[in-house]
Amino acid sequence: MGNYKLKGKDLKQINYKSDRAKSLAIDIMQKDFKHLSKSEKLKLLENVLLTPKEYINHSSFSKLAEEFIGKTITEVGLKHELNEATKSFKVYGSKIITPETIDQMKVAMQLPISISGALMPDAHVGYGLPIGGVLATENAVIPYGIGLDIGCRMSLSIYDVPAEFIKKNSYHIKIALKENTHFGIGKTFKQMEDHEVLDRPEFHETALLKQLHGKAKNQLGSSGSGNHFVELGIVELKEHNQLNIPAGNYVGILAHSGSRGLGAAIASHYTQIAMKTCLLPKKAQHLAWLDLNTKAGQEYWLSMNLAGDYAKACHDVIHYKLAKFLGIKAIAKIENHHNFAWKEIHDGKELIVHRKGATPANKEQLGIIPANMIDPGYIVSGKGDSSSLFSASHGAGRKMSRKKAKESITGSELKKRLKQNNITTIGGSIDEAPMSYKNIEDVMLYQKDLVNIEGKFYPQIVRMDK
Repeated sequence: MGNYKLKGKDLKQINYKSDRAKSLAIDIMQKDFKHLSKSEKLKLLENVLLTPKEYINHSSFSKLAEEFIGKTITEVGLKHELNEATKSFKVYGSKIITPETIDQMKVAMQLPISISGALMPDAHVGYGLPIGGVLATENAVIPYGIGLDIGCRMSLSIYDVPAEFIKKNSYHIKIALKENTHFGIGKTFKQMEDHEVLDRPEFHETALLKQLHGKAKNQLGSSGSGNHFVELGIVELKEHNQLNIPAGNYVGILAHSGSRGLGAAIASHYTQIAMKTCLLPKKAQHLAWLDLNTKAGQEYWLSMNLAGDYAKACHDVIHYKLAKFLGIKAIAKIENHHNFAWKEIHDGKELIVHRKGATPANKEQLGIIPANMIDPGYIVSGKGDSSSLFSASHGAGRKMSRKKAKESITGSELKKRLKQNNITTIGGSIDEAPMSYKNIEDVMLYQKDLVNIEGKFYPQIVRMDK
């Protein structure tokens, strides 16, 4: 809704700290960007915070940019040039990937720290690395090569319950989803959840993590906006699957979300440090890295891993609450990050492998690749393909920007598609319409060398942000 006036607490969620910055931001949005939705306003303001130099001459944001630049980190930055030659990288599904996305990956492969990379078939343009980009570096981590939603992940619980359970209990399931999930910026539960992750000693390791502990506690078990969801659906398993569960149909709960405000604040903080200490040409600025031998690099690595574990804890809480409400017990669970970095051995050398919107797919490693709110997603096991850096897509991938989706898809068109497919939705905006995504069957075809198909997940009742 475009007439929402931002408040200080909204800006606090995206790491705006000073009262002056908050005041400037609210005034600018009310004056020049009143037509944008709340989430669009916050995303734009977050970009100003992350890259203030890009807005220093902007007609609306110049004063806000000056506010941030006036408080830059005092460390002296080291200038780096890109390599003239682009290191080669494997592209899976080039026919369904835009040239702009491939060009963005080429820039990443020109970094002096880049060793190898790959582009998954769901790839599209993002910030820093393209979504669907996989990049291996040596002893360096790129905060924006992981993104703001550190540890964004999939989790699927499978229940030995007949598929008819969903149809027979649809009303009860909708109540369960409404009462036990929250979506969007700043959303919290009336009664705070508890989890051992909140007692982790890392929350006392840095000033930033100490500051973020309260936010992490408040948001535990909630989900973000955009394409994040919690779904009840039917799991269809093949014969002789890696889960060692008899073939057939089961009830499943599938969730997609990340580390909430904790991860976003960590990413914003360390991206600013990286961009002030690692000076790159303008087209590569978002790919600024932190050396893992530095204090900032070690802090980010510790914080990133904590955020990843926190994201898993959020999923654990969601699955636990829903299963308890519905009176069902899981017989299996599959889960995987797709916005993260790992230390892995490739060709006998330890590398930092960034997967921004990519699923780990080492040999026999299980994962989930969803499609959209209508079409079935895939349960997969990795084939351990080295040219993909043991990776696969993280979904169908967008073929249409959110703006274009809003301009070209009508609400009645979306409702018609949902009705035709017998899908019930709670929330879910036009920009998440299935028509704005690539065809999942095409995506799977282009990565047949990367994963085996173990089964499918058919959405039935979908909960998203409104």
